[in-house]
Amino acid sequence: MKDVESLFKGQWLILLTILPVFLMASVVFAEVPVPQALIKDSSDRMQQALKDHKQTIEKNPSFVYGLVDDILLPNFDFSKMSKLALGKNWRKANTAQRKRFIGEFRLLLVRTYSTAMLEFTDGDIAFLPFRDDLAKKKVKVKMEIARPSGASIPMSLSMYLNKQKKWMVYDVKIDGISLVTNYRSSFAKEIRNDGIDKLIDNLSTRNQKVKL
Repeated sequence: MKDVESLFKGQWLILLTILPVFLMASVVFAEVPVPQALIKDSSDRMQQALKDHKQTIEKNPSFVYGLVDDILLPNFDFSKMSKLALGKNWRKANTAQRKRFIGEFRLLLVRTYSTAMLEFTDGDIAFLPFRDDLAKKKVKVKMEIARPSGASIPMSLSMYLNKQKKWMVYDVKIDGISLVTNYRSSFAKEIRNDGIDKLIDNLSTRNQKVKL
């Protein structure tokens, strides 16, 4: 699973390079769709928090974990993401295993996301025209990430409207690579070899730094 974590550390780094500049996107909307507005708002608050706590973060990089968890990840539906990431193994897991996995999967993303943030580099982004129908309750917020050299990288956040009428992220694709799909493959292999409890134990061990 380390290879998957390394892959998505790089991909989360790309995501992180654009979050603080969402509000400076080159596309200006007459009326910003709710899903995009939600992402922009949390990104703006994250940018401000990083500025406010710059000295604290320099002394204690782990401080970023709390910022990511409090500001950005509430927009993610970890129950849905966990179900998708486990695939058919979700149906085989009991209630206790599901609950524990959701908790550890959330911490995995906090850890991966925060580690990438500590390697933050400036980036630029352009939102693509929003063409999805909000009435269908599932949309993709599409954008392109400009790089100093080379072609732009396409990215999209898959979001849905939950029963509480809140738009939530359930997958991230960067350059066509899905976070959920890649973890599903890695998790399935570990479960096949050692069982779901061992997978959760391994995640818990890797997440210890976040729990401190």
